[in-house]
Amino acid sequence: MSLIEKSREKSPWIYHLNTGSCNGCDIEIMALLGPKYDAERFGVKLTASPKHADIVLITGPVTTQCRERMINVLSQVPEPKVIVSVGSCPASGNVFKDSYSVDGPLDKWTKVDVSVAGCSPKPEAILKGILEAVEILNKRRREEI
Repeated sequence: MSLIEKSREKSPWIYHLNTGSCNGCDIEIMALLGPKYDAERFGVKLTASPKHADIVLITGPVTTQCRERMINVLSQVPEPKVIVSVGSCPASGNVFKDSYSVDGPLDKWTKVDVSVAGCSPKPEAILKGILEAVEILNKRRREEI
């Protein structure tokens, strides 16, 4: 295993994608990056570009307006990638289910690797989901070699 491959195992980059959420889950994700929960101690970094991401965190029920944008963004994330569904909305639509503007759930449009349940989930649960995603990502990278 090369030095670059070894260092990538310990520094996953995440990209956050809101597909029509109420921002409850988004606030909890941002809390992870602050000093209280400090996701960076696990090497997790937030990236501004999907082209640099390893893991994608998706919040929201997937609205019809966001659907094509989401598909476009996910196509830009290099393989291997891991998709994490954060909150109840991407999994079921939650209170927005059966709305005229919702075209979810998320797994209708992409494979979901990790689901973090709750409305909104606690930062600890989201961090646990991200660490589970890191394990999946590292396993996929080893299988590619």
